[in-house]
Amino acid sequence: MTIFHSMNTTASALTAQRLRMDVISSNMANVDSRRGANGEPYRRKLTVLQPKEGQFLSFLNKAIGSSAAGAGEGVKVSRIIEDEKTPFKLVYDPEHPDAGTDGYVRYPNVDPLREMVDLVSATRSYEANVTVFNASKGMMMKALEIGK
Repeated sequence: MTIFHSMNTTASALTAQRLRMDVISSNMANVDSRRGANGEPYRRKLTVLQPKEGQFLSFLNKAIGSSAAGAGEGVKVSRIIEDEKTPFKLVYDPEHPDAGTDGYVRYPNVDPLREMVDLVSATRSYEANVTVFNASKGMMMKALEIGK
């Protein structure tokens, strides 16, 4: 484990939360997009986070039985998926050009309230990681002052 391990871990979380906020922004921007490239309304997108694994250092630490073997490697966005579980919103408007034969218009499955809650959560996570990063930086600066 290097001196910068905590900063690298925190930086990976900052990157993941920034991408999460970008996906939420995309969802909010497309809240009224009734027709996409495939003819369907926009589907809400979600980020899937998972721990980073498979770095050489983690395998080496596990092999030699180092106490740092349990240390985290950070987080990454493994993929961005579409929300298939939540159905499209149906609004009865037979005069609308996008109405189906039953008179209903399908709108995206994006709920602005849910998106705002997710955005606040991602923002708070981002702020917490910035605080951790700054605390790590401060500890390193104090350690450098010891030699003066």
